[in-house]
Amino acid sequence: MWARLRKQIAVERQQLAHLLQVHEPLLIKCTLTAPDAIELSALAAMLHSFYTGTENIFKRIVVELGDTLPGGASWHRDLLEAMSQPSAVRPAAISVALRDRLGEYLNFRHVFRQAYSFQLRWDKMAPLVLDCEAVFRQLEAELAIFLQAGEQHEPRP
Repeated sequence: MWARLRKQIAVERQQLAHLLQVHEPLLIKCTLTAPDAIELSALAAMLHSFYTGTENIFKRIVVELGDTLPGGASWHRDLLEAMSQPSAVRPAAISVALRDRLGEYLNFRHVFRQAYSFQLRWDKMAPLVLDCEAVFRQLEAELAIFLQAGEQHEPRP
């Protein structure tokens, strides 16, 4: 179970790493100058994909380990919250600090899905864009700890 989960998470991590690699030239440019309207739209799509990929990892954890996926209108927020808490079948997957930081990406995802692209504001997006790679590295580190802890407690056949 945990070995299969590790492989599934590895696939999603590779996708997230590729997402950041593809956008790297734009991410570097944004450390020097504010993006234009087209670049802002591209960055918004990247942030949306970044959180979606992160959420895919969380869904894989829940499904693979036999937890129940949250339902209802707030299921995205509930899933993120659940990942920072242990369940009957697993330790917490991420820290409360990372949960809070990822919550900002979830909030942006909602804005992205509801707003017109011309309504996006760099001053609101900049902290998320400029910190995306660091958040990804933190996610990778915490998932590695989570997987190691889970594998150590998995019953042997």
